[in-house]
Amino acid sequence: MATQNKRGRKTVIRNLFIFAFVSISAGWVGVGLDTLAGTSRIEGPGQLLWIVAPLLTMALLRAFAGDGWADLGLRPQWKRNAVWYVFSLLMFPASAGLIVLIGVMAGAAILPDFSTARAVDFCRLALLGLLPSFLKNIFEEFAWRGYLAPRITAAGVSDISNHLLVGLVWAAWHIPYYLFFMDRTSFAAYNAQGVGLFFPMLFAGVLAMSFVYGEVRLLTRSVWPVLLLHTVSNAVGAPLLIQGFLRIAPGMDVVVSPGPGSFISVLLNLTLGFGLYRLRKNSVLTSP
Repeated sequence: MATQNKRGRKTVIRNLFIFAFVSISAGWVGVGLDTLAGTSRIEGPGQLLWIVAPLLTMALLRAFAGDGWADLGLRPQWKRNAVWYVFSLLMFPASAGLIVLIGVMAGAAILPDFSTARAVDFCRLALLGLLPSFLKNIFEEFAWRGYLAPRITAAGVSDISNHLLVGLVWAAWHIPYYLFFMDRTSFAAYNAQGVGLFFPMLFAGVLAMSFVYGEVRLLTRSVWPVLLLHTVSNAVGAPLLIQGFLRIAPGMDVVVSPGPGSFISVLLNLTLGFGLYRLRKNSVLTSP
């Protein structure tokens, strides 16, 4: 039995290395593919490879490399997780609203031409962004929280270390996107602080988000609440940061932006993640 368990753990670790390697390298291979084909990096096949490769690798490893499907988290469990679906729907609008309020009160941000019409335009753009964000995040969440996080758990890694490892792979996967696949106007909205500071803060922000997303996954035992959380975050955050509904004073985006790479955003997500962690641990300890 001990030999069988050891062999099983080796298989899990081997597959995790395969998944991480493919996921991190896929975007760079995609950049090379676009270069060879002479296609636009924003609309070419490279970005498609970047987004599809992690999920495809997950499916192959589960189907043919011994991982199986038991810990995928496919069941939505609507009744059991009702409160967490509400949480996932409201978390980012609430945290983004708090960060915007702090920024405005501190004089570090403004809501230009604020009016009812502008608020309606913002809501319309956020609603229009829900479906494409949902479709894109199926590829992300069933890769990160549907495969990487539960398989790291299967390797015997603690929850906190799990969140850290998932966050590192998740952040590294994003690098080619921001450097090559994202259009330069949108990137400028996220990158006012310069590349040298942007990527360290991006890693810090994604690690903090990984803590929150990972705890929601553990609390619900399902990928779907995390998928909803990610979808709403993207749909609300994109128009807020890219479409000019929020303007942040030069040099202050690293402090007070609702994007992941600001000090306040990192602090809020770490605080929330730790709170969810304590809630889950206390629930386990007090459950009959």
